[in-house]
Amino acid sequence: MKTLLAALTLTAVSIVAPAFAQGAKPTVVLVHGAFADASSWNGVARILQKDGYPVVAVANPLRGVASDGAYVSDLLTSLSTPVVLVGHSYGGSVISEAARDHANVKALVYVAAFAPEAGETAAGLSGKFPGSTLGPTLAPPVKLAGGGADLYIQQDKFPAQFAADVPKPEAVLMAATQRPITEAALNEASGAPAWKAIPSWFVYGDQDRNIPPQSLAFMAERAKSKGTEVVKGASHVVMVSHPESVAKLIERAATAK
Repeated sequence: MKTLLAALTLTAVSIVAPAFAQGAKPTVVLVHGAFADASSWNGVARILQKDGYPVVAVANPLRGVASDGAYVSDLLTSLSTPVVLVGHSYGGSVISEAARDHANVKALVYVAAFAPEAGETAAGLSGKFPGSTLGPTLAPPVKLAGGGADLYIQQDKFPAQFAADVPKPEAVLMAATQRPITEAALNEASGAPAWKAIPSWFVYGDQDRNIPPQSLAFMAERAKSKGTEVVKGASHVVMVSHPESVAKLIERAATAK
């Protein structure tokens, strides 16, 4: 067993060390949101890697703001490089929690994402302004043995609701592979937000049907965004449909002084 653990450790170091040894660019940590998975970052990650950035796409548990934030925080602790921390949708609540007290996080990037104030919830922010049509597209909650419930978007409604500007075959596949979020997570109050101490950037689409663009604009302005990009015609998954725009903003955040 010791031999196996040693081998695994050496393997992990050999994979990560070359990128970190460069020292020239920060590591970009990507945190997906509800009804998505880490593959939703593939287009963005491909561009960032081509441009020389080390990238880690986290498998966000989607169980609760505090617990998910702690999960990402542990990853941040393991990184010895500067970090640009990026969150999509509910992942914005998670990065706001995770980055707190991490000196290596130099920038936060919110991609069609929540940037909550202390005490606010994702559900509350999505309803702060009119425009979200998510509620009626949700499937009946899946009751969990330990209590609570998981939420999914109905697969036949997923493309129009979540990914209207993504090619239909890809959106249908995304619907089938979506990961659920607990109902409690969307209603859990956030802690003190890291965006008050760490510079932030925002990008979102003007055709977002999950989080109203007016709400996203409000959060960007409140956080004193260093740069906000509104992508015309983009859906909630702007990182899938417009990876170049999202990657460009992440690189702006990474190179900001």
